[in-house]
Amino acid sequence: MEIAENVEMLEISMNMLGVESKIFPTLIWDDNNMVLFDTGLPGAIKTIQDEVNKAGLSFDKINQIIVTHTDIDHIGGIPDIQDELDHPVIVMAHKDDKPFIEGENRFNKITPERMAQLQEQIKNMPEDQSKPIIKMLQDPPKSKVNKVLDDGLELPYCGGITVIHTPGHTPGHICLYLKNSKILIAGDLLHIVDGELRGPYPHNTPDMEAAIDSIKKFSKYDIEKIVCYHTGLYTSNPNQKLAELAEK
Repeated sequence: MEIAENVEMLEISMNMLGVESKIFPTLIWDDNNMVLFDTGLPGAIKTIQDEVNKAGLSFDKINQIIVTHTDIDHIGGIPDIQDELDHPVIVMAHKDDKPFIEGENRFNKITPERMAQLQEQIKNMPEDQSKPIIKMLQDPPKSKVNKVLDDGLELPYCGGITVIHTPGHTPGHICLYLKNSKILIAGDLLHIVDGELRGPYPHNTPDMEAAIDSIKKFSKYDIEKIVCYHTGLYTSNPNQKLAELAEK
C-alpha cells in the first residue's frame, strides 16, 4: 500500500508461537537508495519479496535496512535478505541495541521465566513446528550492524530521515520521521486498538516509564501519518492524539 510518494507500507502475514497476525514493514526509495524498515521473522523473505513485487517495485534494489529495535520479528529476516541480494546491504540500528543484534548480549526479554512460558504455549504443537521456534528463541539470528544510530541523527536518504531514540520497549528502540512525507515509523512504541492510537503494551515493555516519556519527544514534529508495526496505518489527527498520550 503506497501511503505517500515513494513510501510503501508492506502487509506481511506472520505466525508467531502458532498465532497468526500481521506486520507492516515500510519501504522508501529514491534514485539512489531503497530503505527497508524492519524485516520480519526468519523465513519471511518470500512474503516480503512478493509484497514488494506486487507494489511494482524491485526487491533487488534494497540496499539499506533500518531496524527499529532488536526483537526477533524485526531483525529475524536480515540474514535472509543479505544472502538473497548480490550487493552489500547496510544495516543500521541504535547503539544501545547493537550488541543484542550482533549476538554479543543475550536478548534482554528472553529470561528463563519467559522461555518457560513460551514452551508452555507451544507444548501441544507438532514437534517439527515447535523445535524450530525454540531454537530461534534460544539462538536468534545475528547480524552485523554497519552503521550505529543515535538520537537526532539526520540520515540523507529519500528526502531525509530523523532518528528519534524512544527507549522503553528495548533500550535502543527508535522511531523514524520521514521529513518529506511527515510520516512517523513507530516500531512497537505505538499501536492501534479499535481505531484509536494507543501507547506501548505493558506486557512486553520492560520500562513503561521510559516508553511513555519517549512519546513526549514527538511534540516537535509535524506528523500526518503513523505506521505502527503490528497494527498498520494511523491518520486521524496524529499530533493531537500523540499529545494526549504524552499527557496520560
